[in-house]
Amino acid sequence: MFSNRTEPRSIATQLVLLFTLCAALLLSCSLGIFYWIVVRHAFEEDNAMLADKLAAIRTDLKQPDGVSAIDRELKNRRTGEPVVYWVRVIDSTGNVVTESPGMSDLLPTSAFARPEGSTSLPPKNYSTDSRLFSLVATSETVDGRPCTLQVAQDRSADERFRKQFRALLALVLALGLMASALIAVTVTRRGLRPLAKMRQTFERVQPAHLNERIDPEPWPLELRPLAASFDDMLGRLEDSFTRLSQFSADLAHELRTPIGNMLGEAQVALTRDRSSEEYRAVVESTAAECERLSGVIDNLLFLARAESAEQQLARASFNTRAAVEKIVNYYQALAEDQHIEIARSGDAEIFADPILFNRAVGNLIDNALRFTSDHGKVRIAIRDLGNGAEISISDNGSGIAAEHLPRVFDRFYRADPARSSTGTGLGLALVKSIVALHGGSVSIQSKVGRGTTVTLTFPDRPATEGG
Repeated sequence: MFSNRTEPRSIATQLVLLFTLCAALLLSCSLGIFYWIVVRHAFEEDNAMLADKLAAIRTDLKQPDGVSAIDRELKNRRTGEPVVYWVRVIDSTGNVVTESPGMSDLLPTSAFARPEGSTSLPPKNYSTDSRLFSLVATSETVDGRPCTLQVAQDRSADERFRKQFRALLALVLALGLMASALIAVTVTRRGLRPLAKMRQTFERVQPAHLNERIDPEPWPLELRPLAASFDDMLGRLEDSFTRLSQFSADLAHELRTPIGNMLGEAQVALTRDRSSEEYRAVVESTAAECERLSGVIDNLLFLARAESAEQQLARASFNTRAAVEKIVNYYQALAEDQHIEIARSGDAEIFADPILFNRAVGNLIDNALRFTSDHGKVRIAIRDLGNGAEISISDNGSGIAAEHLPRVFDRFYRADPARSSTGTGLGLALVKSIVALHGGSVSIQSKVGRGTTVTLTFPDRPATEGG
């Protein structure tokens, strides 16, 4: 199946086309105006000369024996001399009194407009096969008799000049467009040269060298934001790549331990015949390790969906105190076994996903019970913020050193390697992802030997959602 989508033009092509079109428009307008001014000026000069010639002839006709003088002047013209003005005098009966030699063959009397009184302008254009004339006619009184004066101006030379001038301007326009296109190509190539250099710089960045950066300073002002954005992108990629590499190593370690335990126990059990109780113990141990693996996989899948925005929230308004009471009831037996007191205080309405809320708070209570010694105390404080709710879970357990606090929400990170058997290192990462999905925040405070406090903040219902 063929696609109708056309390939976009390159930036260089667009710049050359736009520059050439702008140059064509500018040259066309300039040369057009110049042509109009020159032709108009020549036309007005010809009209002025024709008017002067007509006025001179009319003056001569008013003199005594004026017709005879004009006739002698017309007949005595030198042979071969170019004739610019053609003159004809016609009496009231239509007979030609005098005219320039050969005028009847070129310009019949019918070619001239009928004069209206002494009006002679504007002139009338008249063309033959190869010549262009400008004709005027006026009524005159010669020796007391009405006559018609016809004067023609040969403008063939001006017409040839106009055509040649027009062709010259067309040639100048064509050469100007060619020069404009050549200049546009040269300027565009030179102007886009930094982009080519930047592309070459980008191509040198490899996955093994994500720590390289492109300094924005040497680049032109227009490209500095692009270089800065690319540096920011490299920083994010480097961080993601590092986290992914660390995550892969941690995941391999987490999966290898239970699989190694199951494999070792199975191999030991198969070395000799054993009683049903011994086989049962091996199966129970294997089931426990499988349950641990299942928990790790479930948590990883949840984190993957949360970070890719695939986790759908089923938010609802509910009472935080009641939800916390249910969670505490679930852990109450474990707390009594360890002689740990769980205290609750405060109340608030919260707008969140109840299942995810229970999971986040449950993880924190589980952590608090795990790292609090016998006869310790866990406090759960709920506070209404007006535009949301805040839940704090505190314990008086062993606490976390200050250097570990910035990373406790990372996957598989454990502040105390000696406690590696007590969890997967995903609990706080899950809590952070759940709170982030709700648009809230999570913070932690801890002191070694005095305990830890984790605070969750959930925002109120968005204004765009109905009540």
